[in-house]
Amino acid sequence: MTRKIIPMLWFDMVAEEAAAFYTSLLPDSRIDRVVRAPSDNPSTKEGAALLVEFTLAGQKFSGLNGGPQFKPNEAVSFQILTEDQAETDRLWNALLDRGGTESECGWIKDPWGFNWQITPRRLMELLVDPDPDRARRANQAMMTMRRIDIAAIEAAASGAPDAA
Repeated sequence: MTRKIIPMLWFDMVAEEAAAFYTSLLPDSRIDRVVRAPSDNPSTKEGAALLVEFTLAGQKFSGLNGGPQFKPNEAVSFQILTEDQAETDRLWNALLDRGGTESECGWIKDPWGFNWQITPRRLMELLVDPDPDRARRANQAMMTMRRIDIAAIEAAASGAPDAA
Protein backbone atom coordinates (compact mmCIF):
# COMPACT_ATOMS: atom_id res chain seq x y z
CA MET A 1 0.00 0.00 0.00
CA THR A 2 1.30 3.43 -0.91
CA ARG A 3 0.77 5.96 1.85
CA LYS A 4 -0.63 9.31 0.83
CA ILE A 5 0.38 11.19 3.98
CA ILE A 6 3.90 11.03 5.38
CA PRO A 7 4.91 13.36 8.22
CA MET A 8 7.89 15.53 7.23
CA LEU A 9 10.17 16.57 10.08
CA TRP A 10 12.44 19.60 9.61
CA PHE A 11 15.96 19.24 11.00
CA ASP A 12 18.94 21.52 11.21
CA MET A 13 21.27 19.22 9.26
CA VAL A 14 20.97 16.19 11.60
CA ALA A 15 18.17 14.19 9.95
CA GLU A 16 20.37 11.09 9.50
CA GLU A 17 21.50 11.13 13.12
CA ALA A 18 17.96 11.60 14.43
CA ALA A 19 16.49 8.92 12.15
CA ALA A 20 19.18 6.44 13.22
CA PHE A 21 18.33 7.11 16.87
CA TYR A 22 14.55 6.96 16.40
CA THR A 23 14.73 3.69 14.47
CA SER A 24 16.80 2.11 17.25
CA LEU A 25 13.95 2.60 19.73
CA LEU A 26 11.08 0.54 18.35
CA PRO A 27 10.48 -2.67 16.41
CA ASP A 28 9.43 -2.43 12.74
CA SER A 29 11.69 0.61 12.33
CA ARG A 30 14.40 1.28 9.76
CA ILE A 31 16.00 3.91 7.56
CA ASP A 32 14.51 3.32 4.13
CA ARG A 33 16.47 5.75 1.98
CA VAL A 34 18.77 8.74 2.14
CA VAL A 35 18.30 11.19 -0.73
CA ARG A 36 21.43 13.19 -1.41
CA ALA A 37 21.27 16.71 -2.80
CA PRO A 38 21.82 16.50 -6.57
CA SER A 39 23.26 20.03 -6.51
CA ASP A 40 23.92 22.85 -4.07
CA ASN A 41 20.76 24.39 -2.62
CA PRO A 42 20.01 26.88 0.18
CA SER A 43 20.28 24.26 2.95
CA THR A 44 22.70 21.61 1.68
CA LYS A 45 25.70 21.18 -0.53
CA GLU A 46 25.72 18.77 -3.44
CA GLY A 47 26.03 15.19 -2.18
CA ALA A 48 24.96 15.94 1.41
CA ALA A 49 21.91 14.22 2.87
CA LEU A 50 18.88 16.29 1.92
CA LEU A 51 16.05 13.91 2.84
CA VAL A 52 15.99 10.83 5.06
CA GLU A 53 13.05 8.49 4.62
CA PHE A 54 12.48 6.19 7.57
CA THR A 55 9.90 3.91 9.11
CA LEU A 56 9.17 4.15 12.81
CA ALA A 57 6.98 1.38 14.28
CA GLY A 58 5.50 0.82 10.82
CA GLN A 59 4.77 4.54 10.22
CA LYS A 60 6.59 6.27 7.36
CA PHE A 61 8.36 9.58 8.06
CA SER A 62 10.68 11.87 6.16
CA GLY A 63 13.37 14.03 7.71
CA LEU A 64 14.44 17.12 5.80
CA ASN A 65 17.79 18.75 6.41
CA GLY A 66 16.33 22.21 5.99
CA GLY A 67 18.63 24.27 8.19
CA PRO A 68 18.06 26.43 11.28
CA GLN A 69 15.13 28.53 10.03
CA PHE A 70 12.31 26.48 11.59
CA LYS A 71 12.13 24.78 14.98
CA PRO A 72 9.70 22.12 16.20
CA ASN A 73 7.36 23.05 19.06
CA GLU A 74 4.78 21.51 21.37
CA ALA A 75 1.95 22.04 18.88
CA VAL A 76 2.87 18.64 17.40
CA SER A 77 3.98 15.62 19.36
CA PHE A 78 4.41 11.91 18.79
CA GLN A 79 2.69 9.53 21.18
CA ILE A 80 4.18 6.10 21.82
CA LEU A 81 1.74 3.75 23.54
CA THR A 82 3.69 1.46 25.84
CA GLU A 83 2.67 -1.93 27.16
CA ASP A 84 4.23 -1.81 30.63
CA GLN A 85 6.48 0.14 32.98
CA ALA A 86 9.63 -1.47 31.60
CA GLU A 87 8.89 -0.23 28.08
CA THR A 88 7.86 3.18 29.40
CA ASP A 89 11.11 3.49 31.35
CA ARG A 90 13.28 2.19 28.48
CA LEU A 91 11.92 4.73 25.98
CA TRP A 92 11.94 7.58 28.50
CA ASN A 93 15.51 6.85 29.53
CA ALA A 94 16.68 6.51 25.92
CA LEU A 95 15.32 9.96 25.07
CA LEU A 96 16.57 11.50 28.31
CA ASP A 97 20.04 9.92 28.05
CA ARG A 98 20.39 11.21 24.49
CA GLY A 99 19.88 14.79 25.70
CA GLY A 100 16.12 14.98 25.98
CA THR A 101 14.31 17.30 28.37
CA GLU A 102 11.58 16.07 30.70
CA SER A 103 8.24 17.77 30.73
CA GLU A 104 4.94 17.09 32.47
CA CYS A 105 2.47 14.20 32.18
CA GLY A 106 4.67 11.80 30.21
CA TRP A 107 5.98 14.35 27.70
CA ILE A 108 9.66 14.57 26.82
CA LYS A 109 11.45 16.70 24.23
CA ASP A 110 14.15 14.94 22.23
CA PRO A 111 17.53 16.59 21.59
CA TRP A 112 16.33 17.85 18.19
CA GLY A 113 13.31 19.64 19.67
CA PHE A 114 10.54 17.17 18.84
CA ASN A 115 8.06 16.29 21.58
CA TRP A 116 7.11 12.74 22.50
CA GLN A 117 4.43 11.41 24.79
CA ILE A 118 5.51 8.14 26.38
CA THR A 119 2.05 6.90 27.33
CA PRO A 120 1.23 3.55 28.94
CA ARG A 121 -1.92 1.98 27.47
CA ARG A 122 -3.05 1.36 31.06
CA LEU A 123 -3.06 5.11 31.71
CA MET A 124 -5.36 5.64 28.75
CA GLU A 125 -7.69 2.89 30.02
CA LEU A 126 -7.84 4.50 33.47
CA LEU A 127 -8.55 7.96 32.07
CA VAL A 128 -11.71 6.63 30.41
CA ASP A 129 -12.71 4.35 33.28
CA PRO A 130 -16.52 4.11 33.53
CA ASP A 131 -16.22 5.13 37.19
CA PRO A 132 -15.70 8.92 36.98
CA ASP A 133 -14.03 9.02 40.41
CA ARG A 134 -11.40 6.45 39.35
CA ALA A 135 -10.77 8.39 36.12
CA ARG A 136 -10.48 11.67 38.04
CA ARG A 137 -8.03 10.21 40.56
CA ALA A 138 -5.93 8.68 37.76
CA ASN A 139 -5.88 12.02 35.95
CA GLN A 140 -4.93 13.92 39.09
CA ALA A 141 -2.06 11.50 39.74
CA MET A 142 -0.84 11.83 36.15
CA MET A 143 -0.82 15.62 36.47
CA THR A 144 1.83 15.37 39.23
CA MET A 145 4.23 13.24 37.15
CA ARG A 146 6.88 13.68 34.55
CA ARG A 147 7.61 10.05 33.61
CA ILE A 148 4.40 8.06 34.03
CA ASP A 149 4.45 5.62 36.95
CA ILE A 150 1.76 3.03 36.20
CA ALA A 151 1.71 1.54 39.72
CA ALA A 152 1.24 4.98 41.30
CA ILE A 153 -1.59 5.82 38.90
CA GLU A 154 -3.23 2.44 39.57
CA ALA A 155 -2.98 3.09 43.32
CA ALA A 156 -4.42 6.60 42.96
CA ALA A 157 -7.27 5.35 40.78
CA SER A 158 -8.13 2.74 43.40
CA GLY A 159 -8.24 5.42 46.08
CA ALA A 160 -5.20 4.27 48.05
CA PRO A 161 -4.61 6.87 50.79
CA ASP A 162 -0.87 7.33 50.14
CA ALA A 163 -1.07 7.24 46.32
CA ALA A 164 0.68 9.87 44.18
